[in-house]
Amino acid sequence: MIGVKLRSVWLTRLVARSVVAALKLLFATCRKESVIFPGTNGWNPDLPDRFLFSVWHDVLFFPLLVAKPHNMSALASRHQDGAYVAEILRLLNVEPYRGSTTRGGAQAVKQLLNVASQLHITLTPDGPRGPRREMKDGLVFLASRTGLPIVPAAFSCRRGLRIKGTWTDMLVPLPFTTTYCILGEPIHVPADMTRDEIDRNKQRVQEAMDRLYARVDDWAAGRIKRADLDEVMPVRDAA
Repeated sequence: MIGVKLRSVWLTRLVARSVVAALKLLFATCRKESVIFPGTNGWNPDLPDRFLFSVWHDVLFFPLLVAKPHNMSALASRHQDGAYVAEILRLLNVEPYRGSTTRGGAQAVKQLLNVASQLHITLTPDGPRGPRREMKDGLVFLASRTGLPIVPAAFSCRRGLRIKGTWTDMLVPLPFTTTYCILGEPIHVPADMTRDEIDRNKQRVQEAMDRLYARVDDWAAGRIKRADLDEVMPVRDAA
């Protein structure tokens, strides 16, 4: 039994290292463009404030690879695929915590509450099982408990492949393309919310995410220019 477990751990690490090596090589070939709301650059190791970054599951690896994360934590599910994700996160300088809305969630939330003053938190609010790009309660609940502002984080690329999964796809940029990132204005939610307040604030974040992803996709497709984004967020903070 111990031998089987050791082989499983060894295999997980081998797969994770192979994936990270391939992704780093791929993203190294890409040109990066970003528009970042002032004071929210989670890639800056000297950023004094901490944030809760909201990223859709289908672009999960973009914020980890367009630049090196600093002072970052993230949630990985307790399913087997979560073991691979957790190891990948470690290799990319992100502290993983295991849990989800269905398995180990309470313990994971407790751990994140304990580190919220030291680390940013990145969550995929439509995970771990979808529906695709549909906000669940967890992000808003965690923001309410930690007091961290939510930063909508949108990513896209000029040319990429979408790999189909069971409930969502995964966007992978093609070599030598351009990746695009927009970090939006922080969203503050109150503490000790009622059920109606959770629903209202969840809808606020959903609308902000939908709006930002529409913009980043338009930017990647060439339908809008950088100047169109400067009207909304006039300061660019390079990643």
